[in-house]
Amino acid sequence: MRKLVYAVATILATTVLTAHAQKATGVRYHWRDGKGLSHYSDSLTAEAMKYGYDLVNDQGYVVRHVERQLSPEERAAADKVAAERAAQRRAEEARRRADLQMLNAYGDEVSLKQAQQAELDSIDQQINTTRLNLHSQEKTLADLLGRAAELERAKEKVPKYLVDSIADQRNVVSGQRGTLERLQDRRDTAEKDAARQLEHYRALRKAQDEQRQ
Repeated sequence: MRKLVYAVATILATTVLTAHAQKATGVRYHWRDGKGLSHYSDSLTAEAMKYGYDLVNDQGYVVRHVERQLSPEERAAADKVAAERAAQRRAEEARRRADLQMLNAYGDEVSLKQAQQAELDSIDQQINTTRLNLHSQEKTLADLLGRAAELERAKEKVPKYLVDSIADQRNVVSGQRGTLERLQDRRDTAEKDAARQLEHYRALRKAQDEQRQ
């Protein structure tokens, strides 16, 4: 409570001192109301804050302009716009750094293509490994299903362990197929990204060369 009282007293004292200082230096407040009529005052009024005002010295020059007070809705909208602009500036700066990093990392187009191909080769290797694993797991599932079919043909009951093994193996095969699909999608995306990256790299190099000329 004491801190609050002290803060309020400080604000009031600052306001009073500012007002005295403005009177001593001949500074006045000027604003235009909702009808466009001009007003002057030696003290700051609620109307001036509502419409925005100028601080005018005794020679009649505006020394500072203060925008009008915003409503909560306007303030929220202004804050939103400011946040969007800040995010846009950060994104632009991040792109600029990424472009500079790419130009520094790859001295020519050949080195960039080599790096891109290395990434594609790595994905291809993962795809081939997954295909081999999938083929092996599918064979295991086929063997389990074959054993169950033989028992059924022999009018024998399929044991629970075999039923459970078949269910587990189906899940393994399904997981491998999902992994293969994701890797193939990743490969397609990487190939498209590489084409866009190469085009962007060429544009950056061209702009850099033009600046040097």
